[in-house]
Amino acid sequence: MNWEQLLSLKRYGDTNKRLRKEQDETRLVFDADYDRIIFSSEFRGLQDKTQVVPLSKTDFVHTRLTHSLEVSVVGRSLGRKVGKLLLEKHPHLENVHGYKMNDFGTIVAAAALAHDIGNPPFGHSGEKAIGAYFMEGEGAAFKNLMTDKEYQDLCDFEGNANGFKILAESREGRAGGLRLSYATLGAFMKYPKESLPKKPTNHIADKKYGFFQSEKDMFVDVATELGLTKRSNNDLSFQRHPLAFLVEAADDICYTIIDFEDGINLGLIQEEYALEYLINLVRGKIITENYNTLKTTEDRISYLRALAIGTLIDEAASLFMKHEDEILTGKFETALLDVSQYKAQIKDIINISVKNVYQSKEVINKEIAGYEILNQLLNAFGKMAFNYFEGNISNYDKLLLNILPKTVKLKNGSLYQNLLAVCLYISKLSDTNAMLLHKKLKGNIL
Repeated sequence: MNWEQLLSLKRYGDTNKRLRKEQDETRLVFDADYDRIIFSSEFRGLQDKTQVVPLSKTDFVHTRLTHSLEVSVVGRSLGRKVGKLLLEKHPHLENVHGYKMNDFGTIVAAAALAHDIGNPPFGHSGEKAIGAYFMEGEGAAFKNLMTDKEYQDLCDFEGNANGFKILAESREGRAGGLRLSYATLGAFMKYPKESLPKKPTNHIADKKYGFFQSEKDMFVDVATELGLTKRSNNDLSFQRHPLAFLVEAADDICYTIIDFEDGINLGLIQEEYALEYLINLVRGKIITENYNTLKTTEDRISYLRALAIGTLIDEAASLFMKHEDEILTGKFETALLDVSQYKAQIKDIINISVKNVYQSKEVINKEIAGYEILNQLLNAFGKMAFNYFEGNISNYDKLLLNILPKTVKLKNGSLYQNLLAVCLYISKLSDTNAMLLHKKLKGNIL
């Protein structure tokens, strides 16, 4: 893979090549990518979606929106650091083609901004609830009416693939979705493979999958334009875009440190216990006289959090440059922070968060409620999608059809497309709107 191709400014539908050196410096294609994401209705919907604690009413616990904004900020800094070093190593990218350090930062920031845009309500339990409906719920009856890969898309409903659908799906009046640059779409695609075969290797790119069968052609178009190397001759699987490693690192940094901070602020992790773990990560950078003047838990944690994020940004940038050749040839098989000198400290922090936050009674109880809510929604809308496919809709189905936005188009000829359209609709619901819709279906209109 080569950087000029990987940094393609192409958008869906372009007939002429966009050249970086001909760009208007006041608003580049990559800047427009960021703007298009942040102004999209799907991004705004993240303000009422779970990050860790579902339906939290406190003002300091992160939602998917605040998490995505923070990952984007970290990604921008990380991308700029790497961009500066890459241009020093490959000066022709700037001297011949006109790329700048900030281009890398903006691409990573935009992809990071969108990294959770496909996640359903109620966090990762939402993904599991959708999958369970098709694996063991009423949706299992549809298995023989789809191809293996179509059925697997639904059984392992994946927020990353759903995100690619939101960003790139063509629909009436909006060809190419948000029409982002292919460089940004490439950086977004952390798992450039289809749902089957499932985890064929231990390579980080095989951990999950990155596109539904419905967006296969678009995915191949993006991968081909960017020159991503094919990893399989039998199934669609490509090497990662190098900048996807930076998007992943930005996300890893934020959820490691900031989810930990949320746990402390919620009282789920004791401050004295927590400070020890953060100090272990940044011990050499603490200015003792400044730290000793901080009087509140929030201020002390904020100080250590900022140092920790800065430390891990520098570490991730250094690791990327150290392994750049392996990344470009597809031989680097792990997340950047998995080979970090701080790996043990990161693992300790995550283990505390898992035990005290992710597995706390508050989180588990609300995830159970979210699981049931989504199952009931899928039971109703899944049956309606099937009846529409069969051409045998009931009066109740007609009422459900009227609830769907006009952008949701069901078809008589494809059960898979109908079920995926329903899942997309449900995935876009906020936690609160999913609850309200569930109440309506239960007959509670108060």
